[in-house]
Amino acid sequence: MEALLPQDPVLIGQHTVLARLGAGGMGQVYLGRSPGGRQLAIKVIREDFAGSPEALARFRREVETVRAVRSAYTANLIDASLDSTPYWLATEYVPGPTLVQAIAERGPLPADTCLRLFAALAEALAHVHAYDVLHRDLKPHNVILSTVGPKLIDFGIARGVGQTALTQAGTAPGTPGYTAPETITRNEAGPAADVFALGATMAAAATGRPPYGEGSMESVTYRVVHGEVDVAGLEPRLAELIKACVAGDPARRPAPADVIARCAVTSSLVDDPVYQALTGVGGPPAVPPPAAAPAPGYVPTLMPGTPTAPPAAGRPRTKLWLALGAASVALGVIAALTIQALGDDEDGKNVGAKQPGTPASSASAGASAPVAGAGPVHAPDYIEDTDLNREFWAPDKDDRFGGGGSCGLPAEERGGAQFQFSISDPADSTAREMSGKAEIQFRFKYGDEKILGKPPYYVSVAVKPPHDINRETGKPYPNLMQPNLSAGYTSKPVDVFPKDGWGSDFVKLTYPDDFRSYVDGKVYSPAIPIGNDPGNWTVIFYHVKGPKEYRSVSCDGFVGK
Repeated sequence: MEALLPQDPVLIGQHTVLARLGAGGMGQVYLGRSPGGRQLAIKVIREDFAGSPEALARFRREVETVRAVRSAYTANLIDASLDSTPYWLATEYVPGPTLVQAIAERGPLPADTCLRLFAALAEALAHVHAYDVLHRDLKPHNVILSTVGPKLIDFGIARGVGQTALTQAGTAPGTPGYTAPETITRNEAGPAADVFALGATMAAAATGRPPYGEGSMESVTYRVVHGEVDVAGLEPRLAELIKACVAGDPARRPAPADVIARCAVTSSLVDDPVYQALTGVGGPPAVPPPAAAPAPGYVPTLMPGTPTAPPAAGRPRTKLWLALGAASVALGVIAALTIQALGDDEDGKNVGAKQPGTPASSASAGASAPVAGAGPVHAPDYIEDTDLNREFWAPDKDDRFGGGGSCGLPAEERGGAQFQFSISDPADSTAREMSGKAEIQFRFKYGDEKILGKPPYYVSVAVKPPHDINRETGKPYPNLMQPNLSAGYTSKPVDVFPKDGWGSDFVKLTYPDDFRSYVDGKVYSPAIPIGNDPGNWTVIFYHVKGPKEYRSVSCDGFVGK
């Protein structure tokens, strides 16, 4: 809660304005008092959004949703004004910290407390769904821990159960890490998507960590679709329930009633001593005195095109996700987060994103220094993604003879003229485009330990289609043709260190036969045929020291048709 600023209103409608509660992408939220003395949370839409038909429609829908959902698990609507600017709505004020604040202050919650909270939130979702409403932005920021139980807040992007389509191509409602895969990839949202968000929310509460790790919106979104939720160290029953809720297939997720049954709670959440310590007991909130300057507010979600501010210099990245929400004391603040299309350029919008040119495979290593010392003791069996891979090959526009092209990033490790390779169509070595298979050969011409380090020297080849691939169909998502930010399909690492200083034999691989993609040490999917994704394919050669420790030596590509 913050003191009012000189430009803040004294009255909103007939309600007295007492303090600032937080700021969102579409407006400001105030603590207010009704004429009869009831405390309210008043959300006012910003003037620059008031003229936007989309923003106004979203705000009207929120008012209609909050008015329709009358539940013990939501902050009920008290008053609203949609006839003229400024547009606003007032809900009952619910004192208590948000779940994200509780995690930031206390750390992860015990398993027993989590199961009770899990059951309570599942019951809250069941009540909301009973009104044929989807929340679509459940996350720790939008859960208030009140003395009578948790409350769901911020219905700014809620929709009816039948309204699952998005209104803007290439975007998805919700927040990265809490938005279901089917919403990201197929623009679908149903009750199961809210259950996914519930599971991710409880993963955060139980671990004190973001459910799908930190990083840019792109990288977190990629992990949601292709990776696993972080439940490391959790009590097995709690971990299994979380994983069930975030299953990739919506049909495999439990319904809220099933979640409640699996929690098998035997006592009330409000009697839980940890929960009681989080909520506290006391009177109305103290209103702060006037301040000369505003304090930083909380922006929980973003309108399309709304830039985010960079974190303060020196702020630890490990705490950034928890800091988002420190000012949201008692209600959700507005707006829809629009997940940026996978592959958007980094233009300052994505807080914490890696800068262009940062190698995707070496998050902590320098970009050009050679790997020193001996190679791995045991031959790695595979490599898998460690972060977004922004390497892309493109043919030269003025290449009259074909075959020429370049990649966007420099090699991370020096191989120089010693490393030789070729990429060709095994059926026609003169073909400029490939539609069936690709033959890839490589070797080192000489062995120089000053450059290569000590043997062995394992190389894996990554072949990356142009677009993000739907594992079920083996083709790009039809409505979401996004650049492929994975390592693609990779070969088993093989030792190519030259023997006795002379050149090594050529290693011959065939795509797609010798390639797979891996996630968490397991085969995620076989390589797709080249013809499934026409366009510019990227081929990257990596020096491998471990499944997640590898650096590029060279890069090339080919045109698939």
